[in-house]
Amino acid sequence: MKTIGLIGGMSYESTVTYYNVINSTINNTLGKHHSAKILMYSVDFEEIYYFMQKKDWDNAANILIDAARKLEKGGADFILICTNTLHLVYDKVQQSVSIPLLHIADALIGKLKRDKVDSVLLLGTKTTMLQHFYTDKLSCDKIQVLLPSVEQMDKLDGIIFDELCVGNINEKSKKELLSVMSSAMEKGVKACVFGCTELGLLVSKNDTDLPVYDTAIIHAMTAADMAVLQ
Repeated sequence: MKTIGLIGGMSYESTVTYYNVINSTINNTLGKHHSAKILMYSVDFEEIYYFMQKKDWDNAANILIDAARKLEKGGADFILICTNTLHLVYDKVQQSVSIPLLHIADALIGKLKRDKVDSVLLLGTKTTMLQHFYTDKLSCDKIQVLLPSVEQMDKLDGIIFDELCVGNINEKSKKELLSVMSSAMEKGVKACVFGCTELGLLVSKNDTDLPVYDTAIIHAMTAADMAVLQ
């Protein structure tokens, strides 16, 4: 079994999802008392968030590069950045180590293609929704990306950073998110991508008739599958 390196803490709330899903997936695959071999470097998200607010992506990348190098030195076979937004600096982090990084959008695209989904509503932070590092990757695989309104983006960004990242699950915010999804369904959208690893903490697939692709779960399950491949 390969050793999975996790760069977590962005936020610590969703990193718990990664740990649980990876271990449960491997146990379901291998049975008995099997669990995952994991090395985790959990960052202080406040340090990265400071640079994110200033759009200082170089210094944000430096924190992740340091984490990735430590994971590689510790014996990780491959690495996951356990968040969507910080994949903006994915290339810089990948270039800093000799082991592969599993891109969260690649894991998502693999799942969408297996399910023959070619059009999705993307929900996440404003950076993830508006910067091309994420949407272009989907578009290159001929997956049409639909986005919420600017007002809805602002609300989502606030829900993610001001509430979910610090463990605040708010019923009003849940209704806001479901309203965005409902509006998209009325326009003919067939599936929704949670392009933020915290959104699954607020809304589950059982809360809506719109098929949901939770990137935290998909990323984690893909990593678990990679870990047991011979």
